[in-house]
Amino acid sequence: MAINKQPVARKCRSFDISPATMGYGNKKSTRNPGGTRRKKVSQYGAQLKEKQKVKFVYGVLEKQFEKYYSKATNMKGITGDNMLQLLEQRLDNVVYRLGLGKTRRAARQIVVHGHIRVNGQKVDIPSYSVKVGDVITLRQKSAESELFKGLREGTSVVTPKWLTFDAPNLTGKVVALPAREDVDFEPQMSMIVEFYSR
Repeated sequence: MAINKQPVARKCRSFDISPATMGYGNKKSTRNPGGTRRKKVSQYGAQLKEKQKVKFVYGVLEKQFEKYYSKATNMKGITGDNMLQLLEQRLDNVVYRLGLGKTRRAARQIVVHGHIRVNGQKVDIPSYSVKVGDVITLRQKSAESELFKGLREGTSVVTPKWLTFDAPNLTGKVVALPAREDVDFEPQMSMIVEFYSR
């Protein structure tokens, strides 16, 4: 399994996104501010950068990202919005959005280590796609651990409207499909669609 070890703050600065999008509220990078960046970027370069940005935010590698694009093109509706919906429905992203993981990387590890149950069944695949009506809970033993104990008093994470979170029981539910306005950053999905449709 490939592991992304890229420095978060530096990558956030290169993609012009806030580290808070990645779950790092206080992380900053002061190294080489402004730098010696090229001012003019080709259309291809801009499309490539946008694709890399979305891949970086969701922690998805190239092959899997291409599969999401292929699946999105076969769905009804706008391909870019469909692709964003598929990425938002990933279990590791849902765990992060519920506040069970402080970052998407931490949420991915929580899933892989078997802490998560979907409709009562153990799911340890981060790319598992949740559906409307799915209930996300923690394993009984995990719910009692110190890692999740603080969440029972409530979390400062703003849950998107397509999810609900019951803090005392540490239970989340998918109540609708994610919409574009529910995404916590501004991706230019049309540029990614253009990149793949060349």
